[in-house]
Amino acid sequence: MNSTHQVEGVTLRLASPDISKGEWIGQGEVLKQLMACWLVVDARDLPLTPRLLGTPGIGKTTLAISGARRRGQELYIYQCTADTRPEDLLVTPVLAESGRIAYHASPLVTAMIRGGICILDEGNRMNEKSWASLAPLLDQRRYVESIVAGITIHASPDFRCAVTMNDDESTFEIPDYILSRLQPTLTLGHPSREDELSILKYHLPFADDQMLNLTVSFLQEAHSLNLDFSTRDGINVLRYALKRIAQDPDHPISRDDVWREAIERCLGEDAADLKTLADKRSQSLGGNQVPMGLGDFFFSPGDPLHPDADDDDLDEFEEEDFDDDDDADEDDDRSPF
Repeated sequence: MNSTHQVEGVTLRLASPDISKGEWIGQGEVLKQLMACWLVVDARDLPLTPRLLGTPGIGKTTLAISGARRRGQELYIYQCTADTRPEDLLVTPVLAESGRIAYHASPLVTAMIRGGICILDEGNRMNEKSWASLAPLLDQRRYVESIVAGITIHASPDFRCAVTMNDDESTFEIPDYILSRLQPTLTLGHPSREDELSILKYHLPFADDQMLNLTVSFLQEAHSLNLDFSTRDGINVLRYALKRIAQDPDHPISRDDVWREAIERCLGEDAADLKTLADKRSQSLGGNQVPMGLGDFFFSPGDPLHPDADDDDLDEFEEEDFDDDDDADEDDDRSPF
């Protein structure tokens, strides 16, 4: 692999590809969808840049890595952050030992040049200015302009890209003109019990069945209660529990105590009782409150003019109205005028 590349007379030092493994287990349909996005069906066709959407720790990056491995292409990963600058995404000037400026290509630009696959991880953390620098790359133009190096870099026909995004509040709102370029949206759900058990066995093949089943049961209950504990959380809990047991094998500490300690240390004390935690979160989100309608902003709850007022309320209002009219008539009879 060449470590440098010439673009318009400027020498770029290329990044190294990612060599981590990524075995996708279960949910085969979403992997097929990703692979379809990266296909081209005609010489005039272009690959798509999908968004991989899901909760943290659900396996979005692993899915993209697995897709890249199946295609047999070099993989590059760029971690997006709130302070990512356009030059971080493209070309960064670095002061070399000789006192000259050396230009370092980002993982994204390296993937463009070498015809690899780039994963923009946590894309919803990045600001609009950085996204704007990628607009021509994500449409039919397929190039980027480095203001720092003063060059235009065109993507190889083999270049592919995907963006992972957490299904939560992002630091910056991604503009619509960028979202329209990041299509389609592939949503990842929580794995089934069998798949989740297989994932845990893949990452922790040395764990015994009892601890594996404890972890899977905990995760499946959390999923059913819509709590945001992921498979990654389960792996970390199980790792800690196994380390505590191995720390002193002769200690009479029970596995239940180790398991509870691992849950509390990794996920917090509230996680030891999932149902109570789910109830607390539901109440904090206003789960016991009646949803407000448009009329609630203009009328009080007992106002008979409220659009959602009952017929009984209207009848009471009419009776009160008639009583007021009768009182007014009596006042008129007593009036000297």
